[in-house]
Amino acid sequence: MKLLFSKNFVNKKLPGLLILFIIFNIPLFPQHKKEDYPLKIGSKKFTESVILGEIAAQLARLRSSNVKHLRELGGTRILWNALIKGDIDIYPEYTGTIREEILAGDNIPNDESMKNVLGKMNISMSKSLGFNDTYAVGMKKSLADRLNIKKISDLKGHPELRFGFSNEFMDRKDGWPGLKGRYNLPQNNVKGLDHDLAYRGLANGSIDVIDFYSTDADIKYYNLKVLKDDLHYFPEYKAVFVYRSELESKSPGALKSILRLEGNIPESTMIKMNAEVKINKVPETIVASNSIKEKFSIKTNYEVDTFLERIWLYTREHLFLVLISLFSAIITSIPLGILAYKNQKFANVILGITGIIQTIPSLALLVFMIPLLGIGSWPAIVALFLYSLLPIVRNTYSGLMDIPLSIKESAEALGISSFARLRLIELPLASRSILAGIKTSAVINVGTATLGALIGAGGYGQPILTGIRLDDVSLILEGAIPAALLALLVQGFFDLLEMFLVPKGLRIKSSN
Repeated sequence: MKLLFSKNFVNKKLPGLLILFIIFNIPLFPQHKKEDYPLKIGSKKFTESVILGEIAAQLARLRSSNVKHLRELGGTRILWNALIKGDIDIYPEYTGTIREEILAGDNIPNDESMKNVLGKMNISMSKSLGFNDTYAVGMKKSLADRLNIKKISDLKGHPELRFGFSNEFMDRKDGWPGLKGRYNLPQNNVKGLDHDLAYRGLANGSIDVIDFYSTDADIKYYNLKVLKDDLHYFPEYKAVFVYRSELESKSPGALKSILRLEGNIPESTMIKMNAEVKINKVPETIVASNSIKEKFSIKTNYEVDTFLERIWLYTREHLFLVLISLFSAIITSIPLGILAYKNQKFANVILGITGIIQTIPSLALLVFMIPLLGIGSWPAIVALFLYSLLPIVRNTYSGLMDIPLSIKESAEALGISSFARLRLIELPLASRSILAGIKTSAVINVGTATLGALIGAGGYGQPILTGIRLDDVSLILEGAIPAALLALLVQGFFDLLEMFLVPKGLRIKSSN
């Protein structure tokens, strides 16, 4: 050490070493090598979660070259199941949600006990990010003042009020069922709806009371009255990050960078960021970058896609979902329809099973796929495939069954084999009906594929979800109009295909 600071070293050797460093581009100070572990960060489909997910992603990119933010993935259970399965590595959550929803029934007294229970599942939890985003119940200030309603228990004297709660709140242990019991509320006119749509319902007078998060920018925007939780029903909902424990060894640098947020986001800052996105329409990427710069004096890189770039991305993703699922359904359904036609014992079973699948709500079917296939494109493709079966199976079966008996008997009398009759006579005669079933499935497929965005499959559903969340009609149309055009193009394609696949005599008969 004495040699390094000697006068002889500084005057004679140090300049030469500096020149060598510059010539050979050797860094003067040690730099962190970027990690290449494919880090996947998730976020729920409300604004605050997306902002926190984006901040985490930009901080992680300072130390990692492979970071992906899977935004707006739906509700708590979708994110939690994805975390357990390993489809995501980390996402923002709330202690009240973990205690009352995810670990319901474990009787967790404090955050330390919560960490211990999570640890047994190989899940870790950060310290509080610095704010409490608890559930709250409220209404228009003008209506609350007129009815002299100041606290939740005051609602008991107004059974006529119409409640509109978010779908998740309707079913959560810490949601409406428990709230109704704790306060003994008499209201029966209670609807479940999307969280972001509830504000608009309150604004236009279709509902009177809603649930919201205490840091929502909409509270001030819509001039709402937050009713006092006088019986202390709602627990603390401190914002945290939950992550797979293996992240500490697989991507320690990125994790350390994200955990710099612990205790660094006060409630006022979170409300301000929510307002920037929801009310001022500033993209989450910019809000996140500005927040990091303000808090840590770090400039992060981000990209804001142009309109054409977004449309091209959504189109590729949507086509991927539709083409694979529809093609798979076609090559599966036509043989099933033929089997049902050839063997009447199987007809009721095949038509019954495909019919039952069709009655399952599309969102539920997507969620059912997550434990088996995780999140992303493939569970959406499987769900779309299952939804496409019934129209094609039914129309194949019906088209073959409707062929006049005289034609079938004549072919049999001529000694034509069963396979030859099917290939040369029966399928050509049923082709119009089969194509009608395929067209029906294709149109249904294009529309239903928009729900794939809820589980990270992308497509035209992504701007629709974002538009609903931000109350931005232009974003909703950015997804809805291309989806409608794609449905028309798909139908037009099969109309054109009909000219080549359907016998000319059947086309002439149909036109007459």
